[in-house]
Parts: sequence; structure tokens; C-alpha cells
Amino acid sequence: MRMALRRAGVAALVIAAVGLTGSAGVGHATPAPAGALPVETGSHTKAPRTSTDGKFLELSIQSTSPSTITTTSDPTVVVRGTVKNVGDRPVEDVGVRLQRAPAIDNAVDVRGALEFDQTIFDTVGEFDTVATSLDKGESRPFTLSLPLRSATELSLDITEPGVYPMLVNVNGTPEYGGAARLDDARFLLPVLGVPAVSGATATSTSTSASTAVVPPDTSAPVGVTMMWPLADAPKLVGGIPGSINDPIRLIDDELATELSDGGRLDALVDAVESATKPENDADGRVTDSLCLAIDPDLLITVENMTRGYLVVDNAGIPAGATHEGRGRDAAGNWLQRVKTLAASMCTTSVPFAQADLAAVGTVAHPELTATAIDRPADILDNILGVTSVRNFVWPDSGVLDSVTVDTLNAHPTTALVAASSVDTRAGDSSRTQLSSRITDTVSALAFDTGAAAALAATGSNPSTPSYIDQDTAPQLVSESRVARRQDALGALAWSALTPTALPRNQILAPPQLWSADADDATAVLSMLSTLIRSGLATPQSLPALLGRQPGATDTATLEYPERATEDGPQTSVIDTARTQLPRIDALESTLVDDPGLPLTPRRFTAPLREDLLRAMSSANRRDASATAVRNAERAASIRAANVTGTVDNLYRAVTVVSPGGVYTLASGQAPLLLVARNELPIAINVNLRVDAPPEMKISDIGPKQLPPRGSRQLTVPAEMNDSRKLVVNFSLTTTDGLQLGVPTSVTVRSNAYGRPLAALTATAGGLLLFLAGRRLWHRFRGQPDPADEGYEQR
Repeated sequence: MRMALRRAGVAALVIAAVGLTGSAGVGHATPAPAGALPVETGSHTKAPRTSTDGKFLELSIQSTSPSTITTTSDPTVVVRGTVKNVGDRPVEDVGVRLQRAPAIDNAVDVRGALEFDQTIFDTVGEFDTVATSLDKGESRPFTLSLPLRSATELSLDITEPGVYPMLVNVNGTPEYGGAARLDDARFLLPVLGVPAVSGATATSTSTSASTAVVPPDTSAPVGVTMMWPLADAPKLVGGIPGSINDPIRLIDDELATELSDGGRLDALVDAVESATKPENDADGRVTDSLCLAIDPDLLITVENMTRGYLVVDNAGIPAGATHEGRGRDAAGNWLQRVKTLAASMCTTSVPFAQADLAAVGTVAHPELTATAIDRPADILDNILGVTSVRNFVWPDSGVLDSVTVDTLNAHPTTALVAASSVDTRAGDSSRTQLSSRITDTVSALAFDTGAAAALAATGSNPSTPSYIDQDTAPQLVSESRVARRQDALGALAWSALTPTALPRNQILAPPQLWSADADDATAVLSMLSTLIRSGLATPQSLPALLGRQPGATDTATLEYPERATEDGPQTSVIDTARTQLPRIDALESTLVDDPGLPLTPRRFTAPLREDLLRAMSSANRRDASATAVRNAERAASIRAANVTGTVDNLYRAVTVVSPGGVYTLASGQAPLLLVARNELPIAINVNLRVDAPPEMKISDIGPKQLPPRGSRQLTVPAEMNDSRKLVVNFSLTTTDGLQLGVPTSVTVRSNAYGRPLAALTATAGGLLLFLAGRRLWHRFRGQPDPADEGYEQR
């Protein structure tokens, strides 16, 4: 049956204890034995209000044993935990008990079962007293145990394999109040097989169906594929152009911790190494079911760390003070281990820096799109020395929007998306399809939504995926880490334990930035191995799945939830990318590609485009912690601002040097001599832009090449027909016409005469010729020149 009754709100949880003990499951409706907590038999009694969000006690599960029940497990379930008084007054008669609900019988309840109303957990154990009185701030440990089944004593009454929702309930009596249920903790218990009842043996005369081993139904094993992500939030400082020998700069040194022994990334690799080593996986079946999914940005960062690196004191000042990083050796060791694993198993890439593909599509920049989607596989191949899976895209959000689908249409591509986002056209039953055709060239593989959500909830930084409806999202903050791990194990096992569940193929996809520790990772792979070894699952490699193209009728559309947009990068980051990418492109196109130099224009500018992708990263944007989300947004804003500042500085680094004072031309057609400076490490082609008054004519000198970190004199032909001081504005531009540097104003004066002076000179010259001719005329005729009268007399 579908268990539709959901968990009551916080206020409804504080009810009389009599409402709890009166709903025992079949075979367990017995009075509480001696030593159990006293309960009221009258009307429900509400606990008094407390100053701590209406909560008096906080219950946390520390361990469950066994975490997975098999036919060879101990037949008793043991749960350990703590109860803490988080209220503002003492609580008396504190007791706990273990309860269970019926086995989950539909996929929706794999997530929803943990929100069931308490009355659904109708198989109950006895209350065990934790403390007669628990003062404010005080905590006490507890241990609960119940056999799976028993004919003679109270038990969980689990008689067949399945995934069972479990609940630990705590009752107490707050000061000035009555007995009430004050908190609970929930988890899933996967039962892959029921062990024999304790004391029963195969030769015992008492052995019967009620006490014998109950194996699972392995008649319809599920094909299982598990993605194993290796990724981290972007760590490279934003706004640092490419170079040859400069060490990289990181925003912090947390990656050194994650790569070292016991760190998160170390644990993820160690778990795969252990699960796939020959003594544990002799037939390679677990290896076949796994596929490493690696962020190329992480590989670039780790590889550069192996050569030594720096950590900035302030991420907002890329070129500011630094100190040496401590993870060089750890990076080298971890990278070598990943290379070894990648050489022996399926390996694929995730989008660069886990970039939000919808945001990338919104920017609609071909080079940015290629960096995000097309080039990651090449990066993996170059660094790891393998041939990774191609034409495959796994968006971090688990969903694809229509713009991204259009982008992927350029060549045959398979996208891995949440099953809940695939809307087939053949009715509800076709939602069980593993593979669907979205367009003629784009198909979708659907991963298990419930299992993926449960995996996302594990680890130190649990998250809620964008494809999960807000009203069914798990209560991550209120559940302990152990409980969340149990939920994931139950979700992984449900399809395998439910032969009627379709499809009989299951893709398991943790979040790309998975905060699982060693215990989480080991438990997940142990479950995967157990499912395969028990016959409940068969390995199914990702390349094999990609080789099975959906049929012509297996068509579907993709839904893009509003939450995915809300979880994406902020609008300001997208606007920055739209503004800066054309400037980066223009700068790259005007830089000189010298085959003799290792630093090429692309290598110089590529990190800036990559930084804009890093600013669009989905890392930590879905975390349950609001602080983590704010930090992710802040890091993106800083990175985007750094790129803007760096691009501005690069443009300012190429400019015309102001000569100062007044520039005097020797003649009306003398050239202007200017100096252009290039402070970039690469030669650059520039054009000279001139803004001159009408009295001055400046000839175009065409493109000029400036040497790297050098200057060049520019000879600019000029013609000036005015002796006044004129102001001419000069600036440099890229070959595409974008301005470089700051415009320079030059005041020019010419020693050439102006037009009035030229007319006067011509008039005087003409008069001189006339007078000279007049004298010659008179002398030729022998007549004295009147101008000479009186001269001879002297």
C-alpha cells in the first residue's frame, strides 16, 4: 500500500505519550513492562513552551549495527545515540524506544518515508529509561536493541527482505508539563536477507519457516552503474592570466587537507582502491559497475600543485601577499593514485568547474561553451594518460534546460539527468525508461532520483538537489550523519529488493561535489559490492549503456525545475561574463602568436575565461547550510570582480606615452614622433586612433607591433597649415577597434607661416621685383632712376 500519511509538524510532535504506546504493531499490543516509562491514560497533554524553538530534547543517532542486514548478519539490531536537553528547563523521565514502519513498496516513499507521521511506525519496542532527570544542556548516551524477529519476545517483526523505515522516539516530562514525545530520529534499514532466529539451526527440530533464513528474491537482478565523482569547489585565484613558470595561486589551502591522508578526496579514492583491489573484486564486477567522474578543473589545480604553489592572504587581491602551500606532496601522491585507477576503469569528465550549464547557455559564448562541455575530456586524457568517455554530459544540477539541449545538438550527445526530469510521451509507465531520445542527436540517461537525493544528503555538507521538490526535500539539518548514511544505503538497495520496480537498470549518481568521508564512501561501495555478490544486482558499465541507443519511439522531453534556476549563479556573475568575454576575445586576437615562444595568446587569456566558468560553478550552491551557500555566492562575486579588474589592467598595460609640454613641428609637414608602450608579456598588434582638429591632417600609419614588455616609437605623418597651438588626441586600439590604455592629448605648434603671413610675403616679393625692374628699365634707356635723385650728389 502507498503510505501517504506524512510527518506532522513540530508543534504536533509534542503530544501525550499515551498516543505513542497505544499503537503497537501486530503481536506487540502489550502493556509496557516493568521499568518502562509511566504514561498518562487520559487526554493528550501538551508540553509547555520552551525558549529554544519549542524543542526540549534533541536526539541523535551515533551508530546502527548491522547497518545492512544480510542472511549472515547478527539477528539483533542495535542502535546507539545520545539525548541532549536543548531546552530552558529540566526534563524528567527521559526514555527512548525503537519503532519501525512497513517496508517501502514504492519509489516515491524511498524519500518520503522519513517524513511519515509517527503513527505509521506501528511496530514498537519498549521504552528504555535514559535518565530520571536531564538538566538543561546535559546529554546522555543510550543503546537500544531488538531482534529482527522472535516467537517468544518483543521484536521488530521483520520476516522478509525489504527497506524498512525506522524511528527512535524519545519521551519525557518537562518541568511544569506532562509526559510527551519530545523528539525522534529516523533512518532506513536495508534488509537484503533475513538471518535465522538466534538459537535456531538447520538441524534443529524447531527450525521452521518462522525461524529459518529468508534469502532475497534474485530472479530479476537490477543492472547497476555507479558514478564516482571526484570534484571540489574552484580553488584557483580568479584574475590571474596564464604564464609559463609562475606558480599557481590558491584562495586557501583546504585542498591540501582534502588530498592528504584522511581527507575527503583521499577517502573517495581510497574507497575505490579498496573495493576494486583483486582480493575484494577478483572477477572485476564491482570495477565494471563504477565510473570515475572527474572535474577537469580539479585535475588542473592538483597537477599544478605538484610543482609548488602559493596561497593568497586575500582572494580579492590576486597579486597580493602570499604564503607557500603545504600540499605539494599530497597532490602528487593523490594524482598518481587517480592515474592508476583511471587506467583500469571507466573514466569520464564533468563540466569544467561544475559550471551551471544553463548559465553557460545564457551567456551563449562559443569559446566558453567549448571550455565547459567539449574540452574537459581532452584535459582528462592529457593529465591522466587515458581515453575518457566522450559525447557524454552530466550536468551538476541533474537537469537540462532547452538552451543547453540546443547547444548539445551540434553532435551526438548523451546527457545523464534525473529520472524525475524526464517527461516521456507514452504515459506514466514510460517514466521507467532508462534511456530516452530528446532530439535527433541528444538522448538522455535517467539516474535514480531517490537514491541520488539520499546520497546528496550524506557527508559533512549535505545538500538538496535542484530536481527534488521543496515540499518533499529531506530534513537534513535535523538528521544525524549516521542516519543520513543509513537512508542512502536503503535508497541504494530498494530497487534491487523490489523485483517489480522498473526499469531493471539503476544509475547511481551522488552529487559531483560529494562531501562523503571514509565511512560514507566505504559503506556505499560495500553496499554496491554486496548487491552484486548476492545476485540482487549485476554490473552495467557506462560505456555499455551509452552503446544502447534508445528506439525511435522512446522519445521524451526534459523538465527544468524553477529550483534549478534559483540554485544557479547570480545574475551579476552572468552579466560580468557577457561583458568581459568579448574584451578577452579582442585582446587575444590582437596579441601576436610567436611560434618561438611558449606563452601563446590563448594560453595567456584562457585562464580568464576559465575563471568566468568557475564563477558559474554549482559547487556548494545547494548545501543545506545557508552559510555555505552565501560563501559560494561571495566567492563567485569575488572571482568575477577579479576578472574584470585584470582585464581592465591588461587593456591599460598598452598605451601611448604622453610626451608632455608642447610638441613643435619643424615645418608644416613634419612628422609627429610618439612612443607606444606594451607592458604585457606577449607582443601585440595595435592601431593608432587619432582625433585631430580640421586644421591638421594625420595620415594612417596602419597596424604596428609592439614588443613584449617594451616600447616602440611611432612616426606619424602630419600636415599642419596653422601656426596656432592645436590639441590632438591619440590612443591605441586592438585590431578589432577596442580602446587600449588611456587616450593621450598632445599639444602641437608649427613653425610654418600661416596664410596671412604667406600673402604678405608674396606681396612684398612682388613689390621688390617691380622696383628692381623699374630701375633696370631706366638704366637701359640711359635715364636716371628718380629713386636715385640726390644720391650721386653726395
